[in-house]
Amino acid sequence: MLNTIHDSGFKPAGRFSRRSYLAWNMLMGFFFLLIGCVIALMLPGINLDTLGSSLSSPVIILFIFLYGVAIYFSMVFTIRRLHDRNHSGWFSLLLLVPVVNILFALYLLFAPGDQQANQFGQPRTTRGWENVLAILYILVLILLFIATFMISGDSLPKL
Repeated sequence: MLNTIHDSGFKPAGRFSRRSYLAWNMLMGFFFLLIGCVIALMLPGINLDTLGSSLSSPVIILFIFLYGVAIYFSMVFTIRRLHDRNHSGWFSLLLLVPVVNILFALYLLFAPGDQQANQFGQPRTTRGWENVLAILYILVLILLFIATFMISGDSLPKL
């Protein structure tokens, strides 16, 4: 049984509720956005049209490393979410299959977790800051959806 008091979101062992899953993904997004802004400030005058040819090898290696870190934590969060549904973490590999990954991501977002203990431990209590970030994540997604239609010049879909 896992100790939920010292439960770290950075390890695949344990469970994530839907809100915890959204919150940790939002936290990761904030972190990488911050890193991206710092890198952009450190590399002024980069032309986006010739981005690949204008970056030095260490910067490219840094981007590859950061991308690997993002993929790793995304998989960790997905494994924890699968554990909440009492599924093996190996199902997280479905994220690598085109089209299936979209349906799988929707499943992870909408399927409720087990209310009782399962083979992966007791349900994890969603912390207050996780609730706030999860709500913020949903609001940002809605705003991005609306902005996409406004920028493309199309009107919003009629309900």
